[in-house]
Amino acid sequence: MPTHSICVYCGSREGAKPDYMQSAESFGKIIADEGWRLVYGAGDVGLMGAVARSAQAAGAETFGVIPTHLLDLEVGKRDLTRFIVTENMHERKKVMYMNADAIVVLPGGAGSLDEFFEVLTWAQLGLHTKPIVVLNIAGYWAPLMALVDHAISEGFADASLKALFTVLDTADEAAVYLRAALS
Repeated sequence: MPTHSICVYCGSREGAKPDYMQSAESFGKIIADEGWRLVYGAGDVGLMGAVARSAQAAGAETFGVIPTHLLDLEVGKRDLTRFIVTENMHERKKVMYMNADAIVVLPGGAGSLDEFFEVLTWAQLGLHTKPIVVLNIAGYWAPLMALVDHAISEGFADASLKALFTVLDTADEAAVYLRAALS
């Protein structure tokens, strides 16, 4: 039985830089090496697929959640330890969140941003205290961090918002951080 479950939000595409795929593969292996379970969006494409295949190859349990309408588009990965099909995106995000002890955000697009801001907002509202890690591979999330700073400087968010998530640059740094945060 895994000690903890790590929810990974990331792209269903590979992205423009090889660093993104390498980090996804590295983090998948780390999840297995730590004895954790991967919780993710159940796709077998892009960074999602890379994290899952790497975690599986290294022996991790995998828990995938995909809505019906994305089964074909994201190539639902059915060989997971657990594979759940939901009716919609809202249910997908809820099931992923409810089955995770921590959240890690790798590079991704609008869906990853949506997932990040939802769990960040819930943390801001005091609905959870799960660790949230933004994995800033090759500086990918720097514009997002600038936007958060902008919202704070313009008076639309309190500076405490930045304390609700941790920005790290490598999969190894995320492992060290999560090991401590989940102990």
